[in-house]
Amino acid sequence: MDRIKWEEYFMAQSHLLSLRSTCTRLSVGATIVKDNRIIAGGYNGSVAGEVHCIDEGCLMEDNHCIRTIHAEMNALLQCTKQGVSTEGATIYVTHFPCLNCTKSIIQAGIKRIYYAQDYHNHEYAIQLLKQSGIEYKKIPFDARQVAEYLTKK
Repeated sequence: MDRIKWEEYFMAQSHLLSLRSTCTRLSVGATIVKDNRIIAGGYNGSVAGEVHCIDEGCLMEDNHCIRTIHAEMNALLQCTKQGVSTEGATIYVTHFPCLNCTKSIIQAGIKRIYYAQDYHNHEYAIQLLKQSGIEYKKIPFDARQVAEYLTKK
């Protein structure tokens, strides 16, 4: 029997993390991986101790929820808090990263971005990724495919 591929495994982890999201606008999950080992994960939600969008609604400004910290940033900050280097790592994200997250990913030394869905892919973010030599690749994710692996076991 075939085993699930690494890319599918880590993307599934990101989708699982997205289920913890507290923002009602979009559920996003991110998993940072180094040497096929998960070093951090994050989902989009409020600052620790702050109310959540699911409880009190989104705090909107210029069509963006300013209450929410993005999944990619939460995963990067987890590495910072734990003193774990992201140099040369890969990030798996349920959606293409926003411009600010893209810039942070570049600065953190991450070398590959794998994402499942396009989401307002910013032209400048793509330009920065190309300039930085960072590989970015869309990896479609189908939860039914993962379920099939489980039912075959």
